Amino acid sequence: IIDVGLKVEGRVPLKEFGAKGKDSSLKVGDTVEVYVERIENALGEAMLSREKARREESWVRLEEKFTKGERVEGVIFNQVKGGFTVDLDGAVAFLPRSQVDIRPIRDVTPLMHNPQPFEILKMDRRRGNIVVSRRTVLEESRAEQRSEIVQNLEEGQVVEGVVKNITDYGAFVDLGGIDGLLHVTDMAWRRVNHPTEILNIGQTVKVQIIRINQETHRISLGMKQLESDPWSDIGTKFPIGKKIKGTVTNITDYGAFVELEPGIEGLIHVSEMSWTKKNVHPGKILSTTQEVDVVVLEVDPAKRRISLGLKQTLENPWQAFASSHPVGSQVEGEVKNKT
Repeated sequence: IIDVGLKVEGRVPLKEFGAKGKDSSLKVGDTVEVYVERIENALGEAMLSREKARREESWVRLEEKFTKGERVEGVIFNQVKGGFTVDLDGAVAFLPRSQVDIRPIRDVTPLMHNPQPFEILKMDRRRGNIVVSRRTVLEESRAEQRSEIVQNLEEGQVVEGVVKNITDYGAFVDLGGIDGLLHVTDMAWRRVNHPTEILNIGQTVKVQIIRINQETHRISLGMKQLESDPWSDIGTKFPIGKKIKGTVTNITDYGAFVELEPGIEGLIHVSEMSWTKKNVHPGKILSTTQEVDVVVLEVDPAKRRISLGLKQTLENPWQAFASSHPVGSQVEGEVKNKT
């Protein structure tokens, strides 16, 4: 029973004094605001509504916060088609399922009946519609955390992280609240065909921060940078004319790549494979994993390229023939082909 200063008192159901998902703590003598719907009804009582008064108070407060872009506190109390209803201390808002969390959540029960912050996406007082988002609040919070973490990182810094995801082009490493990309070309000085050759999901790795984009918070990482660059003294290790042994790692239409040591590969061009076989695919002469002797023909440290020769490991048959058959000498031969 409430005295509103009229000739008659009014009656308000007790349930209207408890917000959805909360308990009422009303006591005799408390001053409350109510909405007068009718001064006197057939029973001789004033028709009052605490619910409408709270709704009016809430709308005024919420519109002010919406204009200022401030967050509001609410309680998820019911599930409806396409989302949930949220009590904003008197005003009921709609929370779309897509706005509950950053990632889809199957069970929202733990989030219900607990006060938490929301952001108002839109309001229409005439229709009585309010749409809120919990997701934007989480995204802003995560962005703030990422920004704080990035501020404590420096290019060149060596850190530990956990491999979170692996793709064809690299691996994403969790640095403790923010992910960095370890590109496949920065995993090792040697050729890496796929990240799974080196890494596994859940593996702890030590990496160096190569680049940090302060605007996008993108971080580029490297593992090979923790080891000395095998190309730093390439000219000393592999002088021109040196004969060395290597392993064929890849065969293409134009030649074969040979690993001379971890991180160092050279190319045997198809024209440097045989003194006598012309227009033959490299795969007809060599195979992957095959060990071969090669000769260093050219070294370009700036471009990280080494040209190798296979035929140079053998005697040039044309020179041998010229030495044993001077110009003018008579020879016999067998016809092999007609053109």
